[in-house]
Amino acid sequence: MRIRASRSVSLLAGVAVSAAGLAASSGCGSQKAAESGTDALVDRARQVAAAWDPSSAAAEWRAGYHPMGEVVQLPRGGLHSQADQQAYEDQNFVLRGELPDPGPKDGQVTWPVGKSLTRPLVGADESYKTLASTHNNKKPHLTVTGAKQGEMSLGTSRGPATVPAWLFTLHGYASPLKQAAAIPSKPPRPPIGPARGIPGYPLNRLVQIAADRRSVTVVALHGICDGGSAVDVLETHGSVVLSASIKDHKDSGNCTKQAKMQQVMVKLERPVGDRILLDARTGQPVPYKGLRGISPSGS
Repeated sequence: MRIRASRSVSLLAGVAVSAAGLAASSGCGSQKAAESGTDALVDRARQVAAAWDPSSAAAEWRAGYHPMGEVVQLPRGGLHSQADQQAYEDQNFVLRGELPDPGPKDGQVTWPVGKSLTRPLVGADESYKTLASTHNNKKPHLTVTGAKQGEMSLGTSRGPATVPAWLFTLHGYASPLKQAAAIPSKPPRPPIGPARGIPGYPLNRLVQIAADRRSVTVVALHGICDGGSAVDVLETHGSVVLSASIKDHKDSGNCTKQAKMQQVMVKLERPVGDRILLDARTGQPVPYKGLRGISPSGS
């Protein structure tokens, strides 16, 4: 097992996040405490890998359907204008047509080499409601004129898969907006509890896994009084454990208990494969952006 440092690729919009629930790990302590915390993270990463690698939870995770890519895919070529982009971000859609009946209750998620898994599906109406939280035609909006059943290619914890999807036709677009219809599997109960007493923040979420699966991008949090986030990686045969830490701590009397978000890309020695991406602090799989408004279910 080997731990290596990552590199950050870009800052997200500089919005401070309230750290009421993270105050105990705000990163505003001394440099000595930060170094001690880093050493503790190394040990913690090893503990997490040792707990997960031989566990039934790992086997359960590998047998499930866990999206690791965008479950909503825009029309080919992207959205036409800034107004349409704003409407999408605001989830402002207007329905001008009829949606089909729910369709089958279950569908097949299929991986290469013939592997497949039966998962429950959401209907067209329920899928549309998760896309559209507002319906204001006086503001920038996207107009849905219909929908049909189809499929989409989606990155998952087991690699690229073909997933049942609803294909929504948008006024003014030649290709549809796709949303995965398969409900993700419920994550297994982790074989190790969260870390305690280690400065810093858990990872916020997974952003993407590169096409070659040799790097992953996550959102990490760091304090107002430091120089940004770093994410170290511990690779084993069964897992990839990510440990977020802070860089270049600066003592300041004006330090507040807030956090900023930063994207960090982590290079791997070999492709992710079916290894589990784990957060050292929580002892759980790195959170991913699942189907909007739909909770994972089943196993």
